[in-house]
Amino acid sequence: MLNVSQWQDRAVFLTGHTGFKGSWLALWLAGMGARVYGYALDPSTTPSLFAEAGVAHQLAGDTRADIADRAALQAALQAAQPSVVLHLAAQALVRPGYADPVGTFATNVMGTVHLLEAVRSVESVQAVVIVTTDKVYDNREWVYPYRESDALGGHDPYSASKSAAETVVASYRASFYGAARHAARVATARAGNVIGGGDWAPERLVPDCLQAFAAGAPVCLRYPQAVRPWQHVLEPLGGYLVLAERLLSTEGGVAAKAWNFGPEAGGDATVGTVAEALARRWGGSARVECPVVGKIPHEAGLLRLDITQARIELGWRPRWSIGQALDATVDWYTDWQRGGNAAMLCREQISTYTSGTMMEPLR
Repeated sequence: MLNVSQWQDRAVFLTGHTGFKGSWLALWLAGMGARVYGYALDPSTTPSLFAEAGVAHQLAGDTRADIADRAALQAALQAAQPSVVLHLAAQALVRPGYADPVGTFATNVMGTVHLLEAVRSVESVQAVVIVTTDKVYDNREWVYPYRESDALGGHDPYSASKSAAETVVASYRASFYGAARHAARVATARAGNVIGGGDWAPERLVPDCLQAFAAGAPVCLRYPQAVRPWQHVLEPLGGYLVLAERLLSTEGGVAAKAWNFGPEAGGDATVGTVAEALARRWGGSARVECPVVGKIPHEAGLLRLDITQARIELGWRPRWSIGQALDATVDWYTDWQRGGNAAMLCREQISTYTSGTMMEPLR
């Protein structure tokens, strides 16, 4: 799937490296021999995968600063002199977006502006991947999966901020990058809902489920019938790396656009289905309840992604079914609770994933 030699001794600037996805990606890159320069706030949860897996020890640089701090961001990028920039730093949850819309827009929109401005003055950068979300689309609640050419939108502040970030990237790409301007190729990546070991963030399905199961309590679901494009965290991360490789290639300019990374058609599942599958894997008294609750903030009920473009143009496709993703997730947490080394657990799953395990159905 990846050309590992492309990453050996390559300088990579990774924002959001202290988060769940960022920690997995930092470990993957370091394992391929890349020099990873991280830029992020301190981890937002205790425990955190960043701390448990000792990610800091795998880094060539570790800057703790806000993406809103333009001077710090510029200095860190200049010091790293990377050829690849992977931008994951974000306020990444729907419900906190309702609680702090100003902060959400500041981080997700202006943070993207600050990064693209900083890149303009660093000539070493050749490829930039800006990570947004599957929620950037104008969701019509229809059964058809969304393609990259479909209209953008956003009902809630988080979705709208990520949609706005897509517009920012398109504007910067047209105005400041490409022929006769900065040579870097800039693309965006829209990923589905990710699961995996080491995620302790609140307001996410898997952490909420496993925390309840471990305490012997039922998990209560807000939107059990909501359909989402679930995937293991390694799926989109692999997509980001494949995309970056293409951007670095001789013909990489054609890849400077938006890309979807999600499950295969038919690989979606409802929140309730995933929660019940987690409970079966956990065993014991694990159970799911879906009580009738009062007024709750709006979230999309039906969301699917079309990954045809990535499959045809990048040769990327998901490797694990939702069942395998759930198996890997529960295995990670149970092994960690038994005293397993978090970094080793991640490396083992990365190795298994890259070996090309065949898909299996959800059970």
